Amino acid sequence: MASLQSSCTVLATNPYHRISPFSTKPSNLLTNARRNHRFHVSCNVGDDKKPSTEGRVDRRNMLLGLGGLYGAANLISDPKAQAAPIQPPEFNSCGAAHNFGTNEDLNVDCCPPVSTSIIDYKLPPVSTVRRRPAAHKLSDEYIAKYEEAIRRMKALDITDPSDPRGFTQQANIHCAYCNGAHDQVGFPDLDLSVHYSWIFFPFHRWYLYFYERILGSLIDDPTFALPFWNWDNPKGMQLPKMFDNENSPLYDVNRDPLHRPPAIVDLKLKSKEVDCLQIISSNLSIMYNEMIGGVNSAIDFMGQPYKAGDPVPPMTYGGTSERGSHISIHAWVGNPDNKFNEDMGNFYSAGRDAAFYCHHSNVDRMWTIWKTINTDYPKDITEPDYLNAAFLFYDENKQLVRVKVADCVDYQKMGYEYETIDTPWLKFKPTTKTPKVEVKKIAKGAKYAEKVFPITLNKSVRVLVPKPRKGRGNDVLVVEDIEVDSTKLVKFDVFVNDEDEEPEDLDRAEYAGTYAQIPHRVRSKLNKGSLRLSLKELYENIDISDDDAVVVTIIPRVNGQFVTIGGLKILPAKFA
Repeated sequence: MASLQSSCTVLATNPYHRISPFSTKPSNLLTNARRNHRFHVSCNVGDDKKPSTEGRVDRRNMLLGLGGLYGAANLISDPKAQAAPIQPPEFNSCGAAHNFGTNEDLNVDCCPPVSTSIIDYKLPPVSTVRRRPAAHKLSDEYIAKYEEAIRRMKALDITDPSDPRGFTQQANIHCAYCNGAHDQVGFPDLDLSVHYSWIFFPFHRWYLYFYERILGSLIDDPTFALPFWNWDNPKGMQLPKMFDNENSPLYDVNRDPLHRPPAIVDLKLKSKEVDCLQIISSNLSIMYNEMIGGVNSAIDFMGQPYKAGDPVPPMTYGGTSERGSHISIHAWVGNPDNKFNEDMGNFYSAGRDAAFYCHHSNVDRMWTIWKTINTDYPKDITEPDYLNAAFLFYDENKQLVRVKVADCVDYQKMGYEYETIDTPWLKFKPTTKTPKVEVKKIAKGAKYAEKVFPITLNKSVRVLVPKPRKGRGNDVLVVEDIEVDSTKLVKFDVFVNDEDEEPEDLDRAEYAGTYAQIPHRVRSKLNKGSLRLSLKELYENIDISDDDAVVVTIIPRVNGQFVTIGGLKILPAKFA
């Protein structure tokens, strides 16, 4: 049996401090005084042996049986904006894509081919269900089929560059919808953006649907299903090996060279840990928080409303999943050593990497799983402005089609499903701290929020924030007036009543949530907005519903010097 200090490749993930792979060290599980646990575990990929355990077991010991590596607020739109659903763009009005955070044009033409024939798409009857498999479990035969489909898609770039089914044209879809190439219909001064709002999930679901059908048609296999990169399960927490074959059409040179397999995915992005088990534990905690613990409404998970006439949503308006694991994987794969963090690390170039589509297949899978989690809030958004939002895509027959959000809400009607895989993060709820820690014992000179802000986040900040009232826990922490340089990769984490002045691990009850962005096109270099984090479950986990105030700690992980925060406050959810 391999011990914790066996071959476990964990790499530095700060793109601004490039160093060699760390060597392993004794696990924090063994040395942290707050975690009195003693056990050994193998961190080798594919090791299915169950290690022995001894001593008191906490929820991290769930990892031992898995084998191997595995805002509650409504958007207040511009009152002058027309309340209407986002309309599909006019392809004949497509312009140049823009550089991120500036009005400079990119040296790339993202515009799709123009067609005068547009039809309303009708989902065909489902005769055979396409079953999307986990990428880390694929057979050699399946990988060969997938490679052949991508090879033929890339061949279209040479034989007919204007064919909308070609690999470059498919990649350009993301660029055009994300980088200002399309204006909102009826609002020529407003970019159309499919990120950081409630249309994020539906747009990408439709995108993958047609991409998958095109691949299947190119190899004459209507049953072909796109794999999903299972980064939410320890068995899949590395770049799938099929993408790391330099002789494969799935390979992309524009990736972080330090994150090739068997490097472990780090959803925190800038981990100081070299203990693979601790990184996995933090990953699962992040997944639990963004899927369950930090979600108290459909808007929390899906993202804020985005309607015709609304400006491009700030990144703070994205749902928990979009601004969490989704962004982290983009940034973790993208190459920090080139100007724009291409390919995955920048929205305009992300579609050039075949791994992008498998990544988003798992993002879509998160939507399907979230819909099945029992909650005390409704999962369906019934507003017409959401359901009637529409997009344009080319189908596998090169026909330009118009699709609506309403027609993709039930993914099973689209003829696909996901292979059933364990979701260990579902049971990764933080343990309650015992005994309860009084605020006065952890304040340690922290000042009340109104005396601290505004502040530039070039170092950790620790402040006292009063609560609106005692005895009720459905509150929201609002990080106000965040200004972020949209040309930078940025991430910070938020904790409530944590004893540590600079908490590092995220697998703790005091972890409230995360803000993350990759470079993104907006008309202003400064991306402004407020972040809302649900505190309902956190209050229960650490038993602070009756306290008058809490200590909030904000930890910059990447490029905090490019973040300004205007204030912090706690409000009842209905007022946040």
